[in-house]
Amino acid sequence: MAGQVKNLKVKDGRFYARVSVPAHLRKAVGKTELVVPLGGDRRVAMKLLPASVATLQRQIAAAEATTSGKQLDDLRAPITLQDYGRAVWSRYQAMLDADNATRATYPSAETVAAKQSEVVRRFQREGLPVDPLAVLNESLDLSVMQRARDVDQVTRQAKLAALREDLAADRTHLVEHEVDEFLHRHALAAPNGSAERAVLAKQIMRAEIEALERSLERDRGDYGGVPADPIIKQPATGPEILDPVPVKKLFKDYILARQALGKHKDGAGGWEAAILHLIKFLGHADARRITKRNLLDWRDALMAEGKSTKTIANKYLAAVRAMLRWAFENDRLPTNEAEAVRQQVAKAQRVRERGYTTPEAVAVLKASTSYQPKLTDNPANRESAHITAAKRWLPILCAFTGARVAEMAQLRKEDVRQEGDHWVVRINPDAGSVKAGGYRDVPLHRQIVALGFIRFVDDAKPGPLFHAAKTPARYLASARGTAGRLSQWLQESKLVPESVQPSHGWRHRFKTQARELGLSDRIADAIQGHAGRTAADDYGDVSVIARARVIDALPDYQLDGTS
Repeated sequence: MAGQVKNLKVKDGRFYARVSVPAHLRKAVGKTELVVPLGGDRRVAMKLLPASVATLQRQIAAAEATTSGKQLDDLRAPITLQDYGRAVWSRYQAMLDADNATRATYPSAETVAAKQSEVVRRFQREGLPVDPLAVLNESLDLSVMQRARDVDQVTRQAKLAALREDLAADRTHLVEHEVDEFLHRHALAAPNGSAERAVLAKQIMRAEIEALERSLERDRGDYGGVPADPIIKQPATGPEILDPVPVKKLFKDYILARQALGKHKDGAGGWEAAILHLIKFLGHADARRITKRNLLDWRDALMAEGKSTKTIANKYLAAVRAMLRWAFENDRLPTNEAEAVRQQVAKAQRVRERGYTTPEAVAVLKASTSYQPKLTDNPANRESAHITAAKRWLPILCAFTGARVAEMAQLRKEDVRQEGDHWVVRINPDAGSVKAGGYRDVPLHRQIVALGFIRFVDDAKPGPLFHAAKTPARYLASARGTAGRLSQWLQESKLVPESVQPSHGWRHRFKTQARELGLSDRIADAIQGHAGRTAADDYGDVSVIARARVIDALPDYQLDGTS
C-alpha cells in the first residue's frame, strides 16, 4: 500500500490539496485547514498538488502578515490595461499643461525692452556700480529674459533626444519618478524588476516623447498637432475620470483619526483583515468604485464561506461601514455606499451558561497555580519565564477581577501598588490598550496575595510582567501574544468547556457571582471596564474602597495548599 502523500486529502473518491492553519491564525482565517479540490483523477490531482499547496501557503502567509499589521502597507491592486492607458494619457496631458504654464511665464518683447530701458536709466542716473559683479548680474538677468524661449526650447529638444535614445536602449531611469508617483497615487502593484513596471515606464516615456513633439510644434506656431503614437489616446471613460481613492490610505487615515480620539490604539488589526478580504473579493483597491451591490454580494460571499452572522455583522461589515461613513462625512467620498448594508445576527442557541461553573473554575485555577513548565536540556525549547508566569497568574487574576486576559497580560511592575490595606493593579492604556479607553484601578483579592503574587511582582524587573517587549510600541502586540499562548495552553489541556471562551468565561463568571451575592452592578461594571447603562451612572465616582468591598465579598477558591 502506498504511503500517504503530504498535503493530499482523499474523501469519497475525490482528491483535495489541504494545508493546516496554525493555531494562532485560526481565528483570523476562520478555519482549521484550507482545502482546494483537485478532482477525481489521481494522476491529474498529483500534477495539480504542488501549485495548489503553494497557493494555500501564500494565503496563510498573507494571514500571518495581516495579523502582524504589515500586510496593509503592501496592499495594492494589480495593474490593468485600463491603468496603462490612463497613465499614458494623464502623463501626456500633464506635460502639455506644464508647457502651457511655462509659456505663460515667457517675458514679452515689451517687458524685455522696458527692463532694458530701466537698467540704462539707472546707470545714467547713478553711474556704473563699482562692483563689476553687479554689472554682470544685471546683464545676465537681461540675457535670460531675452533668451528664455530659446533656452526652454533647447532644454526640451535635449530631453526629447535623451528619451528617444533611452527608449531605444531599453533604459527607463528618466521616468522612474513618474512611474512611482502614478503607482502610489492609484494604489497599483508593479514591483521593481517586474514586466508590468517595465511596460508602464516605456509607455510613459512614449507619452513624454509625444508631448515634447507637440511642444516643439507650438514653437513654430502649430497648436493643432495630434499624437502620432497609437498608444496616446483619450481613455474611453473621458477626460473627467476621477482619481481613485485607495482603500489602503482611506483605512489608515480613518484609523489615525480614531486614534487621535483615543480609539483603536491597537491599529484595528482585526478590522484590517476585513478590509483585505473585501479588496480581494472586489479585485481592486479603489474605494470610489465600491457600490452597495458590491457590499451586498460580499456579505453573501462571507456567508457562503461559513462565517457566522455575528462575525459578518460585528467584524467585516462593521469595519467597512465605519470606514466608508467616516470617508463620506469627511468629503473623501461622495456617498456612503455601506449606509443601508446590514446583516441580521442569528440568535445564538445557548446550551449552557457562558461563564465557568465553580468546578470548572477550580479545575483551571488548580492547573494554573501549580503549573510547572516542561524540563528540557535544549535552551531553544525552554518556555520563557514570562509565559510561565502568565500561565500561573493570569487565570486567577481574571477570576477575581473579571478583566480581559489581554488587559491583565499587559500589566507592568509599576502598575501594582499598595493603597491603604489593599493591593491594587492599574489597568493602564500606557501599557498597551484598554477597550473602554481610560485607566481603571482594581483591588486584588486576598487569595491572590496569599498565593504570592506580590512576592512575584517584587522579584520582577521593572516593566512588563507577562511579556518580553522592550518598547511601548510593542506592548500591545506582545500582550495579545501572551493571551493567545495562554488560551492555546488551556484548550490543549482540555480545561476550557465547549461553548465557553477562555477569556470571557471569567468575565461572565465575575458578573454572575456579583449578582448572586447581591452586589452593585454599577461597581462590578466599573471593575470590569464596562460602560454605565444610564446617564445617572456617569455621576459620582466608583472609588477603590467601593471596588474593594465587592472584590472582598468574593469567596476564596478551594485550591490545594490554600485556605
